[in-house]
Amino acid sequence: MFVPLPTPVPIRHGVVDREGWLAVAQDVANSGGRLVSLWGSERAGGTPVACATYAFEDGLAWIELPLPGGTRYPDLANLFPAAARMQRAAHDLQGITAEGAADTRPWLDHGLWQGQGQATDYPFVRVEGDGVHEIAVGPVHAGIIEPGHFRFSVVGEKVLRLEERLGYVHKGIDRRFTELAPLDAHRLAGRVSGDSTVAFAWAYCMALEAATSCAIPERAQWLRAVLLERERVANHLGDLGALGNDAAFAVGLAQFSRLREDWLRLSMALFGHRLMMDRIVPGGVAVDVDAGALARLIEQCNAVEPELRRLRAIYDEHAGLQDRFIATGRVTPQLAAQLGLTGLAGRASGQAWDLRCNPPWPPYDRLDVKMATHRNGDVAARVTVRFDEALESLRLLRALCTDLPEGPPSALPHLSAGSALGAGWVEGWRGEIFVALELEGGAIRRCHCHDPSWQNWPVLEHAVIGNIVPDFPLINKSFNLSYSGHDL
Repeated sequence: MFVPLPTPVPIRHGVVDREGWLAVAQDVANSGGRLVSLWGSERAGGTPVACATYAFEDGLAWIELPLPGGTRYPDLANLFPAAARMQRAAHDLQGITAEGAADTRPWLDHGLWQGQGQATDYPFVRVEGDGVHEIAVGPVHAGIIEPGHFRFSVVGEKVLRLEERLGYVHKGIDRRFTELAPLDAHRLAGRVSGDSTVAFAWAYCMALEAATSCAIPERAQWLRAVLLERERVANHLGDLGALGNDAAFAVGLAQFSRLREDWLRLSMALFGHRLMMDRIVPGGVAVDVDAGALARLIEQCNAVEPELRRLRAIYDEHAGLQDRFIATGRVTPQLAAQLGLTGLAGRASGQAWDLRCNPPWPPYDRLDVKMATHRNGDVAARVTVRFDEALESLRLLRALCTDLPEGPPSALPHLSAGSALGAGWVEGWRGEIFVALELEGGAIRRCHCHDPSWQNWPVLEHAVIGNIVPDFPLINKSFNLSYSGHDL
C-alpha cells in the first residue's frame, strides 16, 4: 500500500515484505523504470530497514523493507547494476547485507573504521594476458580536485579495464544530519557537493516541507528555479571550457572561464554568494530580487547567448576538437539503459529523463522545458547536450524573470513532536538529486542524500574501455562526476 507524500513532484511511500521487495523491483525493471537510490535506516527499537526509491514516468516510489531480527535483504544488483555499490555502502554504514550479492567488498570503509591503524589493501580485479600491465592513477591528483583512485589494465595504450576506488572523502554526513536542527540542516545539504549546492538544498527543503506539510509561496518556487538554472549554466560554462582545454584548445578554456566568472560575479552581487550557497532555505528563499535585479539577470542572459552560440560554432567546426570528441568514450543507449546512466550523461546516450519535463512540477510545469538529448553517447554528444541545456536554461531564466509572481519569498515550516517522512527530488545540473528525510520528536532521525554520480561512476569504467589512456582525462571530464557527493 503506497501513500503519497505532500510534495510538488509525485512521490509515494510504502512498506513491503521480502517478496514485495523483489516483486516491486522486478515490476520496475519490466516497465522500464529506474533505481534512483538504495540505503539503510532503522525504526523504533533499532529495527534495521532497507530502503529503495524507483523512478517512473509519473513520479517516484520510496519503499521500505523492515528487517526484524536480522540484517539481510534480497540483492537488487542482478536487476539494477547500479545497486551494487549502494548496497556495499549500506553495509559499511548501517551493517545491512544484500543477500546473494556478487561483490561484497567494503566500499566506503577503507579498513580504518575498526581501529586497525592503517588502510587495508583493496582487492582490485586483475586482468591477465600477454603484454597486459597496470597503471595506477591517484588517489592524489594534480591540481585541487578531490581524491579518487583509478586502476587501468592496458595493452600498450589501449585500455582493457578500468576499476575505480572511491570513498576517500567520506565525511560522515548522514550522521552529522542527526546532530542538526531540521530548520538548520539545509546548510549541510548545500555542502554535500559544492557545485550542486542549490539542487541539494532545494531537495532537502522539499523533503522537510513535505514532512511538515508546509506549502511554500509561488514566488519562492520561481526564485528557486532561477537559482537552479543559474547553477546549471555556471557548471556547463565551466565544463565546456575544461573540455576544450583537455583537447588542447586553450582558447576555449579562456573564453568560457571569462563567461563563467562574469556569471558568478552577478550571482554574488544579486544573491550574496558566487555559488548561491544558503540561498534556498526551509519554506522558500533567503533573498528576494527587485525589478532592477531582474533586469540585470535578463540582460546577462541576452549577452551570454550570442557568445555561447559563437563558441559553439567554433567547437563544431574545429577539426582538432571534433577528432578528439567524436567516438571517444562512447556509451551506447543500450548499455546506458542497462547500467542506469542518468542525468546529463544519460540524456547524451538516449536516456530521455529530466525531472523538469517528466514529470513536470512547479514552476517547470508552466515553462514547457525542452529536453536536450542525443544518442551517440560519446564525448561529442555530452558536449552537445551541455550546449543545448545551457541555451535552454538562458531561455528559462528569461521566462522566470519576466513572469516572476508577486508575493512573499518564504513561509516558515512548523515542526511537530511526532514522526514524519519527507522526500525531495530535484533535477540538478549533473542529474537527479534525491533526499529522504525522517523526523522524530522534532529532530532528524535519518537523512539520506543521493547524488547521480552513484549511478554514473560505474558507467565511466565502461566508457573508457577500448580507448587510449591519454583520452581518459577527456572522457572523465565529459562526465564530470562528484567525489564529495558520492562519498558523503
